[in-house]
Amino acid sequence: MPPDEPRPATPFEEPIFERSPRSLMISSLPRETIISIVLFAAVWQVMSYLAPSLGIPAFAIPGLGRIAESLTKITPLDVAVTLGRVLLSLVVSFIIGLLVAVLMYLSDSVEKYLRPMVRILMAVPVVSWILFAVLWFKGVEFRIVFVLVVVCAPVFTVDALDNMREVSRDLKQMIRSFRPTPLQFFHKLMLPAITPGIITSWKITLSLAIRVVTIAELVGAVTGIGHQLSVAQELFSVADVFAWTLVLVVLLFFLEALLVRLETHVLRWRA
Repeated sequence: MPPDEPRPATPFEEPIFERSPRSLMISSLPRETIISIVLFAAVWQVMSYLAPSLGIPAFAIPGLGRIAESLTKITPLDVAVTLGRVLLSLVVSFIIGLLVAVLMYLSDSVEKYLRPMVRILMAVPVVSWILFAVLWFKGVEFRIVFVLVVVCAPVFTVDALDNMREVSRDLKQMIRSFRPTPLQFFHKLMLPAITPGIITSWKITLSLAIRVVTIAELVGAVTGIGHQLSVAQELFSVADVFAWTLVLVVLLFFLEALLVRLETHVLRWRA
């Protein structure tokens, strides 16, 4: 009997074939994004030439060549320090936020007392937390982590609690009919149900943490991207400011890409 011929893909199926990592990387870059970046770079370069005629100091809009030169001076140590602070603070914030959300979910009395406090924490400006940290703590690293945690943990708490509240009541009753322990109830139902919302919360909080850490590093830190931005400002080096800002943007995109990969792996059952 002759071997079966490969069946052509139907309109509802994607053809199966091998693709190299390079082709996957190229296909993952939206054409519109590339065009937007190229247009922005072109406009910036034109503005750098026209700046003196527009009454703008030449150093205020450096050309792409000057920015590229500043990028070559980026110190990996400062990037690694900032990245470490962000990741450590986000992990601590997530643990605290999830635990508080679980307590508020399990007890209405606890929620009535803690929810106003969580809202108050979210309403306090970041600058105020930085001032409090400088007045309360001596260690620079602890100040930075404190500011990040007190800003990010309430976001995790609110998002986790809202996702728990949205779980179907019918599913809860069905699981309870099997008489599970509280740990089994959370592990078998609540955790899988809130995972998509938690990953979305991570994406939002990651962007928030990247912005907050640079402000926190401006006060007292001697390492990190925020410190380097402060040095560049004191030297009136707009090219260095632009270079470090570009590093922050790339760092955020890299971390978000990792989260998307994790989301695709964890939530592959939704495909």
